[in-house]
Amino acid sequence: MSAQPIPKPANDSLAAATPIEQLRFARNVIRVEGQHLTRLAAEIDQRIVTAANQLLACKGSVIISGIGKAGIIGQKLSATLSSTGTRSHFLHSAEAVHGDLGKVQTDDVVVVLSHSGKTEEVVRLLPALAAQSQSLIAITASASSPLGQGVDLVIEIGSTQEVCTLGLAPSTSTTAMLAVCDALALLTSELRGFTSSDFARYHPGGSLGQKLSSVDDVMRPVGQCRIASDSTSVRDVLVMNSKSGRRSGAVMLTDQEGRLSGIFTDSDLARLLERRRERALDGPIVEVMSSQVTRVRSGSLLADAIQILAQRRISELPVTDANQRPVGLIDITDIVSLLPNDEPNPPQILPMRPQV
Repeated sequence: MSAQPIPKPANDSLAAATPIEQLRFARNVIRVEGQHLTRLAAEIDQRIVTAANQLLACKGSVIISGIGKAGIIGQKLSATLSSTGTRSHFLHSAEAVHGDLGKVQTDDVVVVLSHSGKTEEVVRLLPALAAQSQSLIAITASASSPLGQGVDLVIEIGSTQEVCTLGLAPSTSTTAMLAVCDALALLTSELRGFTSSDFARYHPGGSLGQKLSSVDDVMRPVGQCRIASDSTSVRDVLVMNSKSGRRSGAVMLTDQEGRLSGIFTDSDLARLLERRRERALDGPIVEVMSSQVTRVRSGSLLADAIQILAQRRISELPVTDANQRPVGLIDITDIVSLLPNDEPNPPQILPMRPQV
């Protein structure tokens, strides 16, 4: 596999080229590297599956080692593995011979990255890594390289010609190595059965952590919610269910077994008054409540709850347990307060409409 360097403009200087020529150059870099990735995807073989299964079976840590640009990609691979369920650490190849080899244990699997497979700091490390680890895997251009010859398993990237006009700056090769590392890490994650809930445990911070958190983390607990029996009159429900603090615009109603049977909102009350149905205020609330209640189970992702609020155009979302008993309430005002001010594309919150 080889990518041809992108030719320079006729005047041999992009600085003097037109903006259109400069844009064409940038697009060509992406196009040529993309073509190489397409070929690599077709040629990668079963050895990446074998490697993923070795990472999956690893009882210790997956140690990633490299130097230079390959080392930077190795750090990315280690971070991706760690965030998707595989314990991993990065070992800088040059620092390893100055004491960091102590990080490697006999139940660890080591993945070594070097495109050429000839990097001195990497190659001289192989005997020590082989003696201290469970197995050695290489991601390199060729299995016949010194690195390829010194490990147990090789994932071959294939030879590449860098896409820069000089054919020297790591570009196509690093793109290919990064793509193979992503494929290895994500295949391992899939084999592990890693779920979005697992992902949330490793990403508790920032907007991503908020979206992956549980509804239980942000809901108003049942002690702060307005709850009443559906046999109670509307007037008594409203009078007897005042709560201190920020007030929700909904009362959750339950049947004789304590299961959620309906919801009564401020909008429902407004409609009764608008239609001059004052007599209904002294009748059982079950006759005027919304009985088809949209709800979520305790343990659901907050992202799913936000989606329901937006799609259904509702402002309150009850949270129930496995027996359909209310355990809390998601209020739209609480969700809005969680959204970061600098989020470029926050979830679309549509105009509210009553529960139906």
